[in-house]
Amino acid sequence: MTSCPTRPFAGFDLPDTELAVAALRYAEELTEPYVFRHSVRGYLFGRALATQRGLRPGADYNDELVFVAGVLHDIGLSDAGNGDQRFEVDGADLAARFLREHGMPESDVAIVWDAIALHTSDQIGARKGPEVSLCQTGIAADILGQGREELPEGFADSVHAVFPRDDLAYALSDAIVAQALDNPLKAGPLSFPGSLLRRHLPSGTLPDWYDLIAGAGWGDRPARSGEDVARSPRELAGLFVRHLAAGDLDRLAGLYEPGAVFVPEPGTVLTGAEAVHESLRRYVENGVRIGLTLRRVHETGDLALLSSVATVDAPGRPRVTTVTTEVARRQPDGRWLYVVDDPSFND
Repeated sequence: MTSCPTRPFAGFDLPDTELAVAALRYAEELTEPYVFRHSVRGYLFGRALATQRGLRPGADYNDELVFVAGVLHDIGLSDAGNGDQRFEVDGADLAARFLREHGMPESDVAIVWDAIALHTSDQIGARKGPEVSLCQTGIAADILGQGREELPEGFADSVHAVFPRDDLAYALSDAIVAQALDNPLKAGPLSFPGSLLRRHLPSGTLPDWYDLIAGAGWGDRPARSGEDVARSPRELAGLFVRHLAAGDLDRLAGLYEPGAVFVPEPGTVLTGAEAVHESLRRYVENGVRIGLTLRRVHETGDLALLSSVATVDAPGRPRVTTVTTEVARRQPDGRWLYVVDDPSFND
């Protein structure tokens, strides 16, 4: 390719091939200024980290491909790149069309496509070749600060003086969410855009992995035996009563999260698995029997607030009736466990 002078950026030596200049101008034309500046910073940080790690342009990696992929990696966030796929793939497709129109060999187009489509995918880009890996390295340095301690002293300050951040990480996240809110096809529940969108929707609106497998229709159940598992917060009370009556301390304590809060009596607040286990052990050893009648359940997403009428029987003591309050949480494997249990009675 022939060489073409680029607009100077305060002494930063950017690739100046005809294709590199065209890609730079294309990215600047399509994307918002803060996205464009991030794209150039990502390239500069990736190249600097490559040098620090002993990699040489032209010998260990193709610098033009890293640059082109870097400056085009977020064009999926532009109006022109906003299609029905996650922004990384929309951007990769648009970049590939642009590069083909400018005569890039198909083997190089494939490398740039991978670099853009995979730039948010941990542990994959690093296995796809040096150009893909360096593109992701620079982007991660600019957004997450990964590897920033390896950069030469003062280098980041020089870059930011020419390419200001403007709260890039949050601005970019907002742009991804805005696209996804307009078009849910862009944010599959297991994708990076989906993980961002989930925080901006009511709890439980966007399914997670366990919601998806629960609704797969095959009837798969968690590996634990059915009698040990509360598949809904309503089932916890029955399991508690059953395991206490059986004197099965391990299963009883297994109904609580490791950091759960337990109030065995008014004014006594216990926290953590060991303290909860010890308090429940006293219930078992003292022959306490508890009946629980569920009064109400308020459930939102992965949390539930429960209230029950408890009848408590212990040898040599009169029956006690009280109202209990519990908070339960759905675990990653679909089970529900107690987070807070306040039975409010004297044992």
